[in-house]
Amino acid sequence: MRFLIRQQMLKFEGMREDFLHYLWKYKKCNVLQFKTVNGESIKIVSVGQHNSDAGPDFFNAQLRIDGQLWAGNVEIHIKSSDWYAHNHEIDPNYDNVILHVVWQHDVEVFRKDNSHMPTLVLKNYVEKTAIENYKRLFNRKGQWINCEKDFATVDDFVLKNWLERLYFERLEQKARHIEYLLNNSNNDWEAVLFKMLAKNFGLKVNGEVFYSIANSVEFSKIRKLNKNLLSFEAFLFGQGGLLDADIEDVYFQDLKKEYLFIIQKFQINNAGVLPLQFFRLRPNNFPTIRLSQLARLISSHQNLFSKIIEMSNLEQFYELFEVEVSDYWKSHFTFGKQSRPSSKKISKPFIDLLMINTIIPLKFSYAKHQNKSIDAEIVALINEIPPEKNNIVAKYNSLKVISNSALQSQALLQLKSNYCDKNDCLQCAVGNALLNRN
Repeated sequence: MRFLIRQQMLKFEGMREDFLHYLWKYKKCNVLQFKTVNGESIKIVSVGQHNSDAGPDFFNAQLRIDGQLWAGNVEIHIKSSDWYAHNHEIDPNYDNVILHVVWQHDVEVFRKDNSHMPTLVLKNYVEKTAIENYKRLFNRKGQWINCEKDFATVDDFVLKNWLERLYFERLEQKARHIEYLLNNSNNDWEAVLFKMLAKNFGLKVNGEVFYSIANSVEFSKIRKLNKNLLSFEAFLFGQGGLLDADIEDVYFQDLKKEYLFIIQKFQINNAGVLPLQFFRLRPNNFPTIRLSQLARLISSHQNLFSKIIEMSNLEQFYELFEVEVSDYWKSHFTFGKQSRPSSKKISKPFIDLLMINTIIPLKFSYAKHQNKSIDAEIVALINEIPPEKNNIVAKYNSLKVISNSALQSQALLQLKSNYCDKNDCLQCAVGNALLNRN
């Protein structure tokens, strides 16, 4: 029976090196029977520290090989010949390797001094359940994610904790981008807030366009402009190229006159601004409406960043962001074309998006910058926000209803893009739970 199991393993194709890392790291093998290809016994004192950067795969391992204690590094490959294929024989970073762990031994490996490199063939000792779980997880063709059929069976506690960790992993990624913006804004948090708000007010279609408008002049000039609503609207519409036409409309002409004054006074232009898009947008998402809302928000609240940092309750944010367009836009969606009057306030679902993509990441980043932890506050706040509705979240929920708040929906987006799409199941708590099943 044992011979047949090994034959099945030998026939299995598609072995991945990161799976061998998993087997070594978690000792998913008959470790008590380890022997080198030359028959030397191997006793693991410590598997070492897993290295995800350049260099040997495990640092500072401790092994007894034929009774002799060795301390050094462990390198893992699919085949022994990969040692030479990767030029490790001439790389000094690999001089301290004490054991070469492989799936298939196809060539002898020697150190620089021509001494023999101890080699362990892992397939001779791998547990049957480990290889079966591996095959089940990675032998899935044509499925949305590798664990599609087993996702619903993963323990709720494992999923809950993994999703919270993924959410903070996503926040850390956003924090790195915010740090980049901060460095390019002379450490002005108010400027970073404006740039992020501008991008998110533009949504997917016009996000980069609004962002290019925000970046088209120094924030010191925007500070002077945003104290007057008409001036600030003139700046935003003018930089967006919306005042280039000749429309017989009092409000339009007032904006155009003000914009001409602004570009002369501040010596600015919109040469680097991307073109705005109206195509396939609902009227309430037209860039004219979103720019007017943005202008009203920024003009209504001086030192907006400080107010945001002080707040921790979602209702406070709803009140802060519930602004409406200027009077003209209550009866217009585009210049010169009148429509049925409506207030066009920023809706709660739109504020939720601002909270998810701008406010909470900024609060997290600012606390981190101050060497403070507000993780509990962040979790409480994000859990108050309803989950996002998109195809990815809907698909996960069809496998197992798991998204009850924006924390889970954000975490599921992180899971899909950073793990599932990359087949990185071995670094995923879901994948590990499935691989560890007996």
